[in-house]
Parts: sequence; structure tokens; C-alpha cells
Amino acid sequence: MTEPIHKGKDLLPVWVIHAASGGDSEAMEQVLRYYEDYINKLCIRTLYDSNGIPYVCVDEYMKHRLEIKLIHSIIVALK
Repeated sequence: MTEPIHKGKDLLPVWVIHAASGGDSEAMEQVLRYYEDYINKLCIRTLYDSNGIPYVCVDEYMKHRLEIKLIHSIIVALK
């Protein structure tokens, strides 16, 4: 039997989320890696240098906050 796929990406197995909610740090790391691309996409910001030239970067503060919210949601929601 093949794994379920959503938009070309294998879905995260439910047992990984349950293990993460139970305090398994490796499972939590796997969840964070799974959502890393999506979180990075949400945190893209356009900044301007001293000459007014725009450049795109990932807002690390916002990324860290979203990761914390994800961890909190997993720990609290499945208890």
C-alpha cells in the first residue's frame, strides 16, 4: 500500500504527530522539518538596503515564533 500524497508530498504519518505530542523530541524535529518549507514561505519579507535596493529574506524571528506555535499546538491539542 502506498503512502497518501498531498500536492506531490507524502503526508506526515499520524504516529509521528502522536509521538511528538507525547514528548518524543525526534518526532517533533520530524514535524518541524516537514513544515519547514511552508513556514519559510510564510516568513518571506522584502527588505531594502541603504541604497534602496530590495532583497528578499526569511524573517528569522517570525519563523521562530511560528515553530513555537506549531510545537505548542501539537503538545496541547492532542492531550
